[in-house]
Amino acid sequence: MKLLLITAIKEFESEVKNILVKSGAKSFTYNSVNGYKNCSNTNLSANWFASSFTETDSLLFTVFVPKENTPLILKKIEEFNAEQETLSKVHIALVALEQQF
Repeated sequence: MKLLLITAIKEFESEVKNILVKSGAKSFTYNSVNGYKNCSNTNLSANWFASSFTETDSLLFTVFVPKENTPLILKKIEEFNAEQETLSKVHIALVALEQQF
């Protein structure tokens, strides 16, 4: 069993759900979160909002799947990210579980 943690902007909600369902995820949870990006190294004069950080409405998906389902999910997310013309991508972390109850 693997634990997947997936973050994406709110606009990608339906696409991430479709990827999970079509890849065999039987159930998952997701919550709204605020994404944060430190832009202190960028030119503030080029930033319309003149702030050194930006916040984005994002989602955090928590998914438990059999390990044999993970390659397909990773592949579909990689393909989805490759098609995007935006700077934002779907991010995924895979965690191996030693025990579960």
